Amino acid sequence: MNKGFGDSKKTKKKNVESSLGITVNGNEVDKLLKDYKKLKKYMNSSIYTLKVMDNSETIISNLVGDE
Repeated sequence: MNKGFGDSKKTKKKNVESSLGITVNGNEVDKLLKDYKKLKKYMNSSIYTLKVMDNSETIISNLVGDE
């Protein structure tokens, strides 16, 4: 039977084991993807461009290690 809208996010993601023997938690991957998408959206914004030109941008430069 169809569960309807909204139940897809509530289902638990299973741990996935790769051929290298690494186990990855699906929920943690979702959190990382969400953060990555937020940072990419920030990098495409005009506020980021202005801060880079002003040399006051710290969020991405701290992650990358550029100073």
